[in-house]
Formats: sequence, structure tokens, C-alpha cells
Amino acid sequence: MKTLPPLREVIARHGLSASRALGQNFLFDAQLLDRIAAIPGDLHGKAVLEVGPGPGGLTRALLRAGARVTAIEMDRRCLPALAELGEAYPGQLQVIEGDALKIDHGELMQGEPFSVVANLPYNVGTALFVKWLGGEAWPPQWQSLTLMFQLEVAQRIVATPGTSAYGRLAVLAQWRSDAKLAMKVHRSAFTPPPKVMSAVVHVTPGLAPKGVSARTLERVTEAAFGQRRKMLRQSLKGVPGALNALENLGIDPQRRAETLSVEDFVSLAAELG
Repeated sequence: MKTLPPLREVIARHGLSASRALGQNFLFDAQLLDRIAAIPGDLHGKAVLEVGPGPGGLTRALLRAGARVTAIEMDRRCLPALAELGEAYPGQLQVIEGDALKIDHGELMQGEPFSVVANLPYNVGTALFVKWLGGEAWPPQWQSLTLMFQLEVAQRIVATPGTSAYGRLAVLAQWRSDAKLAMKVHRSAFTPPPKVMSAVVHVTPGLAPKGVSARTLERVTEAAFGQRRKMLRQSLKGVPGALNALENLGIDPQRRAETLSVEDFVSLAAELG
């Protein structure tokens, strides 16, 4: 293994700067990055998918932890810096140039179980998260998701019913997974500093309730929280059978979506079939 130059030096040498259009914010603190890489547990010899590695700050921490990293990066400016990392850790790093939203991650990882660890670009983080949580097959190929989000988004993922942060993301994250806020990260840790605080969320798959379609749950939560200030009788009237399902379950149609528990939504999706 080569002795790597400081990340700031690599960025300066390659003339890199964080792209606002790509939602980039770079992390340089090696100790902080090592703490993030440690959240999933022992990664030595294990497969890890990283999305948006940029110049490779978190990638370095994952490689130091002994992980076999597959990194998807669409900013080709960063590829030479990542190539240097690959040379320093032979056989541990594969870099794919492309859009993570358009790539089949299971196929990319060749059917092997993997963990996802990423400082997600802010502009695609939520979409990628929903993609990983979706699908009818469960448990998923991924064994855990360790993801950096804006603090506000992280709080929506772990929110409980009746709170202002509770919504569709909470239901989708919690109905068959365990979601925890693992650590907060101050805005000053990034270059350039974003306008908001960040946080790392750690998600592990749980047991999926039987007889529930993930697509149906997605459709119901999208309708219910799409008009969250309205009563369920209004927000769900466009979902065929939803109002009858509410009646069958004894759920008052005058309630609002944020008052229903995750279990309530699961029951509603099961009733709809």
C-alpha cells in the first residue's frame, strides 16, 4: 500500500472543486470519515457500494477498513484521483463512471450481498434511498445502508407518528427495516460548507409483513402525504378501494396522514392487496 498524499493536496493537484450542480460537498477529516466507515461494523473483505465518492475521502476510509469498494461516480473530473486510490489499494477498488439512479446495483455487485456507505450527493440522495427501500423481493441484496443526508431529511427518515417530520420517508424506511440516526455532522466539516447540518442514517433490513405489496404501500403513502394537510377521505379518494379499506380497518377518514402509525399504513396496503 502506498503512502497517500493528503486529500486537499490531491484535490488541488487535479484542480477539483465541489460542483453545486452535482450536489457535491467534500469531507476531509480522516477521523470523522473513519467513524462513518465503522458504523456498518467490520467491513474487512466485504463488498461495499459507494455512490458519489468525489475525490475519494470516504473511499479512503472504506479501503483502510479493508472493504472491497465498488464506487459509482458521474463526475469524470474525479476519476484520476480515484484511479490513484485504486493503485494504492490493488484489487480493492472498482470505479464505475455513470448515474447511480440508472444502474442496476444488484447486477453491478454480481449478486453478492453488500453494504451501501455513501456521502450522497444532496440532489439525488432521497431518490436513491427510495430506490433501495423499494421492490417486492425482501430481504434485499444490501445488508445495510449507511448514508449521509441533510439533517432535515435524516430526521424525516427516523420520525415517529404525530411529529412534523413524520411522512412518507419514515413509513417506507420503517415498515420492514430498522432506521437509526447514527451521528450528526456539523456543516463546518465540509468543503464548501453547506447551508444546513448533516447526519448519517443507518438502516438494516427487518422482516417484511406478509401479504403487503411494496408498490401498493408506496402508492398509498404518496397519496396520503402528498396532501398531508387534508383529511384521509380527501387525500386517498384517488386510490381505488382506499376509502372502503379505511372503513374496514376502523380508521376514521377524518384523520390526517401524520396521525397514522407505520402499522396502520401497512394494514391499509394489505387491505388493498
